[in-house]
Amino acid sequence: MSRLIAVFSVPILLQTLFSPWRQIISYRDGSFGSGIRAGFDNLISRMVGFSVRVLVLFTAFIVISLVSLATLLVLVLWPLMPLLALASIVWGIVG
Repeated sequence: MSRLIAVFSVPILLQTLFSPWRQIISYRDGSFGSGIRAGFDNLISRMVGFSVRVLVLFTAFIVISLVSLATLLVLVLWPLMPLLALASIVWGIVG
């Protein structure tokens, strides 16, 4: 389970949730218009970063949930495997 969390980098994604996408940051040249444009560029970069990170976190949640469910199913069915083998032999002879 911890390997999946590491593969999806969940702690890092949570820490950088509002960071700009790919660290793309615009700087102002000194004029008012340049400052406004840089602010909008940075806002859009942060919105893209947030969207991508939320999608990856959602995917990680789904994958981790499915792996947990499969693990639980295996843990429940594993002790029953000898009985299942015996039952299949009996059903094969009787049926």
